[in-house]
Amino acid sequence: MKFNDIPYERVDMEEVRKSFNELIKEQSAAKSGEEQFEIHKKAYRLIDKVLTQMVLCEIRHSGNTTDEFYEKENDYYDEKKPEYEELRLKYYKVLLESPYRSFMEEKIGKVAFKNIELKLRSLDEKLIPLMQEENNLISTYHKLIAGAKINFNGEELNISLLRKYLTDSDRNVRKEAWSKLSAFFTESSRELDDIYDKMVKNRTAQAKLMGYENYVELGYCRMNRNSYDKDMVKNFRDQVKKVLVPLATKVHELRREALGLDSLKFYDNEMYFNNGNPAPIGTPEEILMWGKEMYSDLSPETKEFFEFMYENELFDVMGRKNKQAGGYMTFLPDYKAPFIFANFNGTSSDVDVITHECGHAFQGYVARNYEIEEHMDITMETAEIHSMSMEFFTDRYMEKFFGDRAEDYRKMHLNDSIVFIPYGCMVDEFQHIVYENPDMTPDERKDAWMKLESEYRPHMDYADDSFFSKGGFWQRQLHIYAAPFYYIDYCLAQTCALQYRIKMDKDYKKAWESYLELCKLSAKEFYEPMLNKVGLDSPFQDGCMKNIVEELTKTYFNK
Repeated sequence: MKFNDIPYERVDMEEVRKSFNELIKEQSAAKSGEEQFEIHKKAYRLIDKVLTQMVLCEIRHSGNTTDEFYEKENDYYDEKKPEYEELRLKYYKVLLESPYRSFMEEKIGKVAFKNIELKLRSLDEKLIPLMQEENNLISTYHKLIAGAKINFNGEELNISLLRKYLTDSDRNVRKEAWSKLSAFFTESSRELDDIYDKMVKNRTAQAKLMGYENYVELGYCRMNRNSYDKDMVKNFRDQVKKVLVPLATKVHELRREALGLDSLKFYDNEMYFNNGNPAPIGTPEEILMWGKEMYSDLSPETKEFFEFMYENELFDVMGRKNKQAGGYMTFLPDYKAPFIFANFNGTSSDVDVITHECGHAFQGYVARNYEIEEHMDITMETAEIHSMSMEFFTDRYMEKFFGDRAEDYRKMHLNDSIVFIPYGCMVDEFQHIVYENPDMTPDERKDAWMKLESEYRPHMDYADDSFFSKGGFWQRQLHIYAAPFYYIDYCLAQTCALQYRIKMDKDYKKAWESYLELCKLSAKEFYEPMLNKVGLDSPFQDGCMKNIVEELTKTYFNK
C-alpha cells in the first residue's frame, strides 16, 4: 500500500488499557509456556496496531509541524505515550514473573528478558506526569528549530535548507551563512537554555524518583544498554582521545593544506575541496531512481528491498518550510514497512540519505517477518552499524550520483567518518558532565563544552563569533535535547563501519556476507557476542581503535 493511502485513526488509550488488562489476565491464568506464547502473539498484534498509528502521526507531524490536525494528535501522544508504556510494562512484568519464564526466555531470547528488566528499572506509574512534561519539552524544541526563518540570499530558509550555503565553495558565502545561523541561535539562546534546563531538571527528578543518584543510570536503562556500562563507554572515549584524535587532527591539517588556508575557521570545518564539496549531479527524483539502480545491482536482497520502498512511496525526503529538521528511519509494523524521513538540500547529504537511512531501512526489511518480534528490537549502537556500514558498501556506486567527482566524495566520506568520532564522543562526555552536575548554569554548560572542544577538536577555531565562540555549538545538536545518551551509539557504530571499510578493501564479497549476517541477527544476540559472530572487534576492546587507526594510516594516510 502506498504511504499516502494508509489510513490514520487515533489510538483510544482506554480501549488499549482494556486489551492489555485482558491479556494480563490470560497470561496469569496460562497453564503452560506454549499457551503463554500463543497469548503473547496476541500482544504482538495489539502493540503493532498501537505503534503503527503512533508512527503515522509522528511522520505526518514531522512533515509539517504547523499542520493543526497532526499537531493536536502529536500533543495527544505526548500525553498518552507514557501511559501506554506503563501498560505495556505491566504486561511484560507478568512474563518476567511467570512460572514458565524459562520456556519463554528460550522462545523469545535472553536479550528480550534483559530488556524487560531494564524497562522495569526505567519506568513507573509515578513518572508519568514528568514523562508527559518531558515529551512536551521535546516537541517545543523541535517546533522552535523547525520554525527557524533565516533570510539569506533573497530567500527565507529553515536550518535544513540553509545547509547548502553553510558548505558553499565561496568562503565569504559560507562565512555569512554561518553568521546568519549564529544570529538565529543567539536570538533563540535564552529559550533554548530554558528548554534544556527544564529537561535536565525533569530527567533528574525522574531518576531520583526511581532511586538513582542522577539521570545517567536511568538514561542508560532507557537506551537499553543491556551489556555494557558507563565505565566501558569511558574506556572507549579514552581510546578515541589517545589514538584517534591525532589522526583526526592530521585529517584537518590535510584539509587546511588542500584549501590553501593559513588556518581553519569553524565555517571551514566541513569543507574539503577548493572547488567546493562534491554535490549530487541530479534532481531529487533522479537520486531516488539512481538509488533504485544501485540497490538492484548490489545484491538480490537490496534489490527487493528498494523496489518495495520505491513502489510504496515510503520516502519523505524533500526539504520544505515547517518540516522537522534532520532525518530518520522508522517502521510501520502493521504494514511491515520501513519509512525514511529526511530533508534533501542539494548537498552530498542527500546521497547520504540513500545510503545511511536505507541501511537502517534495509535491516528493518530483512527482519520484518520475524515471528519473534523482540528479535527486531535492536539497540541503537547496533542499528547504526547497519546504516554507517551501508554508506561504505555503496561507495563503489558514487559515479551515479557525483559523476567525475565520485572519488572526491569517497575521500570526503572517509575523512568525515574519522573526524566524526571525536565529535560524537565529545557530545557523549558533555551529557555525562551535565547530568552528573544537574545544577550547572547555562554558562557553566557552555564552558564545559569549550573545555571538551580543546580535548576532542583542538583544531576548532570559532574566531570572534558571538555565539559559537562562547560554547553554544552544542545547541545545534538535537540529540542532546531529544535523545540523551544516544550519540555515543553513532561512535561505536562508526568504529564497526570503519572495520567493514578495511575488510571490504581486502575482500568485498566476504565483508558483505558478514554485514548481511549482522542484519539478520538483528536483536537475537547481545552486542559483543554478536560482533564476534560476524568477525568484528568490539569497540570496547583495548587495542580496537589502535588497530583501526594503523590500518587506515597504512592504506590512506601514508602516501
